[in-house]
Amino acid sequence: GINAEYGEDINMILNSADIPNLYEPDERGEILERMQQVATENRAKIEFTPFALYNYFIDQVKANLHLVLAFSPIGDAFRTRLRKFPSLINCCTIDWFQPWPEDALQMVANKF
Repeated sequence: GINAEYGEDINMILNSADIPNLYEPDERGEILERMQQVATENRAKIEFTPFALYNYFIDQVKANLHLVLAFSPIGDAFRTRLRKFPSLINCCTIDWFQPWPEDALQMVANKF
């Protein structure tokens, strides 16, 4: 199953697009430097402070990062996971997929 640390990271990404202390100081510096270039190219109206540049980075992550998560809804594990990590409900679109009929699977396999 999903361990607590991994679940917390996914929960944070879904909720805020950020994981605290994910980047080492040198990595964060590189991100800020690159965001200054991107903000200039995009003519973004932001201050070039570390805080504003990092928020601009997070905004870019929110706009461009897409996650696909797949869980089985069978049993108590799914319900427990949703309680422990509320962003799985609040920040996601949930698609329920039912089994496909055999002929539909064959048609897709033969066509594509």
